[in-house]
Amino acid sequence: MSPSRTKTPQTMKPATAAKKLGILLSAAPAEFQEGPVSRNELNALQADPPPWLADLRREGPHPRQVVAAKLRVSASGLARAGITGPLTTAEIEDLKAENPDWLEREQAIQAEVRKENLRLKQQRAKA
Repeated sequence: MSPSRTKTPQTMKPATAAKKLGILLSAAPAEFQEGPVSRNELNALQADPPPWLADLRREGPHPRQVVAAKLRVSASGLARAGITGPLTTAEIEDLKAENPDWLEREQAIQAEVRKENLRLKQQRAKA
């Protein structure tokens, strides 16, 4: 009979945890950035976000994927528009209010991509 071993908790790098939380790592508190995050800690942050996390999610700065989702464009569309860094919620709202030509164009492209993906999914379901 082998001696019982205690399970070590599963951990991840702070960058991975930040991505799963949808926040920009550099905007998180130092204690979050400095050490590994356990799966239990991540689950606790998702279930009951502390004030710093709620503020980051609400006001930003947001990572590119979140900015793209909020603007209803792709990350590639952001790059084509020259937006390479994080944006705050206020900056995103300003862009929506301005509704520049590039934003309309990229939203139309993204809508077509979604429509085509749906069509392909339905076609595969029939087959």
